[in-house]
Amino acid sequence: MDTATEKNLALLRTAYTTLASRDLDACVELLAENFIANLPGLPDPLHGREIWRLGTEAMWAGFPDLRIDVEDMFGADDKVAVRVHFRGTHRGTFQGVAATGRQVGFRSIEIYRIEGGRIAEEWVSPDMIGLMQQISPVPADH
Repeated sequence: MDTATEKNLALLRTAYTTLASRDLDACVELLAENFIANLPGLPDPLHGREIWRLGTEAMWAGFPDLRIDVEDMFGADDKVAVRVHFRGTHRGTFQGVAATGRQVGFRSIEIYRIEGGRIAEEWVSPDMIGLMQQISPVPADH
């Protein structure tokens, strides 16, 4: 493996460790100033470090005990791919759904582009349908 790929993998390992420690300021410092987030369901990418911060804060508000387990990570050239498993308890409002107290787990496949030693762009595909099914109110006829 070339040195650039090794450095990129080390950067992402640091990013996930920092995220797990809940140091949002340190996480934001790992992002390029012109960070780009590509999210499923949106017609255009979102831009800026604050977009990332707001999304992360929303996850933590809904799942304050969120645990992040990196299951696979590999890289090539300026890209790093990560398979990650999230687990937590739905203790706050998330996507308009009030806290249920339910345990949840969902996975995401995430690809990052590294530029200048920082995370410049992400493409994330969290299993939001699976997550929302776990926290959805149970129909009254059940």
